[in-house]
Amino acid sequence: MKDAKRRDGEPELTPERREFLKQCAALAGAGVAGVVVVSEAAFGADIVAADDARLVTQRIKYPTEKGEMDAYLARPKDDEKHPAVIVIQEIFGLTPHIEDVARRMALEGFVAVAPDALTPVGGTAAYSAGGMKEMFQAMGKVEQADHVKNFTAAVQYLKTHPQSTGNVGCTGFCWGGGMTNQVAVHSPDLKAAVPYYGTVPAEADVPKIKAAMLCHYAENDAGINAGIPAFEAALKKAGVEYQIFSYPGTNHGFNNDSAPERYHKEAAEQSWKRTIDFFKEKLA
Repeated sequence: MKDAKRRDGEPELTPERREFLKQCAALAGAGVAGVVVVSEAAFGADIVAADDARLVTQRIKYPTEKGEMDAYLARPKDDEKHPAVIVIQEIFGLTPHIEDVARRMALEGFVAVAPDALTPVGGTAAYSAGGMKEMFQAMGKVEQADHVKNFTAAVQYLKTHPQSTGNVGCTGFCWGGGMTNQVAVHSPDLKAAVPYYGTVPAEADVPKIKAAMLCHYAENDAGINAGIPAFEAALKKAGVEYQIFSYPGTNHGFNNDSAPERYHKEAAEQSWKRTIDFFKEKLA
């Protein structure tokens, strides 16, 4: 991020950096700080193989306000048009696990695109060898407002994709759950949003949401859950269609089957079924 310098040489906190640090603090409070030492080997358990013959997968670029974003695309191998879903990573970058989630989404009949949030600073691959601390720092180099614009641009890309029906949804996990909420706020063309344990948007921004919302939360996730009551009240007041589910006995990151210390099989399967059913209804 482009921060001003204080007299002691340290950067001043811009509003964008404050928001990034706020999200990191919420994640730490949720127990994520304790798992940032997970090795890259933990991200190898694909549910859908990268070369699954039922799918077309490819690396793509899509246009944004300041250039192009790198992304991973997965779609059914046919000539039909399908609804589209943006899949937003956790704060750990565009990992093989998130690409696997995109393939799972494609097998359900969607054109799925998983953008690499670190594209503006060299991409996830440029930082993966440096560990999670370096990944956190790299994520913070991109202004929060630019992150939002980069993911919102994916909505427009998918609306006009030749294999898309033009109906676009968005889901994301952890940091990506918070970003999913921001895409819902900033893209009136988004039809459905499914944030998993994401930081909530500002109450004043909630009336901007036009998408139907399906929100998944972990029971033991104090840093994130503190924002739910005000978020729900704002959704009700604004007349936004929404559903909120909290999963008993779960911790932050319960959907991530590549991280066994966080994964909760029953909750992950139940929330995924709800997510797929929701997208099939709202993006039909």
